[in-house]
Order: sequence, then structure tokens, then C-alpha cells
Amino acid sequence: MVHAFIMIKTAAGKSEGLLESIRDVESVSDAHIVAGTYDIIAEIDAPEVYNVLEAVSSGVQGLEGVTDTKTYIAMD
Repeated sequence: MVHAFIMIKTAAGKSEGLLESIRDVESVSDAHIVAGTYDIIAEIDAPEVYNVLEAVSSGVQGLEGVTDTKTYIAMD
């Protein structure tokens, strides 16, 4: 199992509207609006790294209002 954190930047004022859509992306186990450089942090649990990349590229990045993402794979 691969556990990853996705840091998501959104367009101004879009975070609250995107939160549920991000939570609905396959493999996303949870997501939170946060203060700081990024607007939302999502957690993904997937069988393989490929599934994480697919969830981010096809799911999260495809949502209107998402402007940037960074993916971090947990090593523990």
C-alpha cells in the first residue's frame, strides 16, 4: 500500500467548493483546508505508486479551480 500527501493550490476563493470534489476522487482517504503555502492537503491510500499518480493527474488536477499540486510519497 502506498500512502501519499497531495499539496493543492486553488484559485482565490475556490478551496471550500473544491474540498468535497477532492474527497470524492478515488483513492483520496481524507482532505483538509489548511493555512500556509497550499490551500488543501489530501491524503491518498493506493495499491501502487501508479494509482497515486493517476488519482492526482486524472482526478485532482482535472478539477476546475486547482492551479498547482505537489505529491509527497510517505516513506514509513
